[in-house]
Amino acid sequence: MRAAFYDRQGPAREVFQIGELPTPEPGAGEVRVRLRTSGVNPSDWKVRKGGFGRGLVAPLIVPHSDGAGVVNAVGPGVAASRIGERVWIWNGQWKRAFGTAAEYITLPSDQAVVLPETTADDAGACLGIPALTALHAVCVAAVGPGSSVLIAGGAGAVGHYAIQFAKLRGARVLTTVSGAEKAAHASTAGADATINYRDEDVVERVKSLTEGRGVDAVVEMDLTRNAKYYPGALRPFARVVVYGMSGSEATLPSLWMMQNSILLRFIFIYEITAEDRSAVLAELTDHLAANRLKHTIARRLPLARIGEAHDLVEGGELIGNVVLDVA
Repeated sequence: MRAAFYDRQGPAREVFQIGELPTPEPGAGEVRVRLRTSGVNPSDWKVRKGGFGRGLVAPLIVPHSDGAGVVNAVGPGVAASRIGERVWIWNGQWKRAFGTAAEYITLPSDQAVVLPETTADDAGACLGIPALTALHAVCVAAVGPGSSVLIAGGAGAVGHYAIQFAKLRGARVLTTVSGAEKAAHASTAGADATINYRDEDVVERVKSLTEGRGVDAVVEMDLTRNAKYYPGALRPFARVVVYGMSGSEATLPSLWMMQNSILLRFIFIYEITAEDRSAVLAELTDHLAANRLKHTIARRLPLARIGEAHDLVEGGELIGNVVLDVA
């Protein structure tokens, strides 16, 4: 099979190779998927560069956890009726050597989820990390009818989905952005108000938008930078759900948080309970089948341009997801 891979960490255009690898065969309980698309996420370039001291899990790595394609073979214990199903992938390369940047992938059957006909292959490559992270965060934050939530980075891949899930649950959504174009993008997802953190006082804007009460919940993409806003932006008993940070440590207004009974939860979408996974998959599948979600594909590139794709995601200037066409 044709695949993109690397055997050492470093700059994308120096370490990536495109070539032939053996086509995998599904084992017991596994399916083999003929991939059409592969999604590129920040975690992919961070691992490839060795960020946060992470080494390689194997001598040769085919990257990417997200993708979409068609089941074309099954292993023992998997119903033959799965052959021909359109599916999307989650945790494709988590703790594994071979991810979705290849023509084929084998993995446990439950990690290949049926993709409704209403959802395109490129959108299917955006679900495993961005959409699942967003939906799990909104669920953990207990966002519901009549509640207010502040979503940090509403123009980002996770933030854009989180706005949509929060609105579908009946919440009022405020979100931070860094400019007019990103504000417009967040608004298309349904945000009730946008706050440009570069030229507006975030706390004062939140107070103004909530009549001084603060929000019920925060979906946080950078605890390191944003915890300073919490005393002015949160109401007592609010919930903060953290899915990202820009540093290995964060300084918290801990005394204020204790005195106001603030609930702080961290989530890591690669490692959630089977019960939580089942719940978010069911809710996401329902939204996809009903065609309720907007998916933003910033750039589609062929597999051979994977190095360029990684650099684009690392640059952080694009609005939307970067997807590789594998087939």
